[in-house]
Amino acid sequence: MGRMMKVVGAVCLALAIMAPVVTNGQDSTVLVVTGSSMPEPLYLLWNDEYHKQQPTVKLRYLPEGSGAGASRVLTGTGDFAGGDAPIPEKELKGATTPVVELPTVLIGIVVIYNLPGTRSELHFSGPVLANVFLGKITVWNDPALIKLNPEARLPAVPIQVVHRTAGKGSSYILTDFLAKSSPEFLARVGRSESPNWPVGANAGRTQDMVDKVEATSGTIGYTELNIAEKASLRMGSIRNAEGEFVRPSARSIAAAAKAQTSKATDEFRISLTNGPGKDSYPISSFTWFYVPAVAKDSQRGRAIAEYLRWVYTSGEKMAQEQGYPPLPDELLAKVMAKAATIH
Repeated sequence: MGRMMKVVGAVCLALAIMAPVVTNGQDSTVLVVTGSSMPEPLYLLWNDEYHKQQPTVKLRYLPEGSGAGASRVLTGTGDFAGGDAPIPEKELKGATTPVVELPTVLIGIVVIYNLPGTRSELHFSGPVLANVFLGKITVWNDPALIKLNPEARLPAVPIQVVHRTAGKGSSYILTDFLAKSSPEFLARVGRSESPNWPVGANAGRTQDMVDKVEATSGTIGYTELNIAEKASLRMGSIRNAEGEFVRPSARSIAAAAKAQTSKATDEFRISLTNGPGKDSYPISSFTWFYVPAVAKDSQRGRAIAEYLRWVYTSGEKMAQEQGYPPLPDELLAKVMAKAATIH
């Protein structure tokens, strides 16, 4: 069944790319974008607004996951993709055409949980979270959790871990943080979009993660900040590299990026997790567009370049209105310059 669904998805994608669209008697350029489901609401909003301004350009976003999006672009299928992790160097070198990775917005991965009877905000550290996701801490009143939350009345309830299925950027960002926090987690699980989780139940889509945590007492999982806020889920404060417990917010995510902007090269492959800064939220990251440096044809290349120009001006303003922290000005200028090279 899974194989059949993949075949159907590939056929639908091919038809979407090839199918002509007519707008007011003119052929419309259809750009097919695949990738992460986390920023999907923002990308859909961008696509709708851009189409209103440019009726002859239509974008179709397919939320197949960061790994699938990268695979489409690397193999020359689809126009560009969205993802929440840098593409591995080995895969970039094997691409059919050079691929550019462009940060779009900043995101924070938040630890969400369902634990009735406790205060709404628990404290977590990287080593303790690593042991939870390794299956070494199995109950909510474990001494390590009590030490971090001395004022909370943590019940003797089993911890039920929920994690994403393979190929998800949110898993990469979380495991990147946990791998920096715990040598054992780095050795046993590592940082990956498709980690071999020792324990826990799967959640295929972002909404599946939200639904599972909402529905079951004792659960713990992870998702993007804006999604958690809209679902009114409980979120933990995370201890950062300076020893401060920081609540996830647009401000604390922006602080994490600002503290490391100077490290960014024109490839933008830097990790923001567990970085410096007293106010930095430690599970912060970029989310990227993966874009072929040269499009399939000149018409599509022009359409992609014009869309990216809009994204990094009007689109960025819309993202801030939706609660996403802005890219630091210095970094945004570098990204816009890199995007201008695409054709």
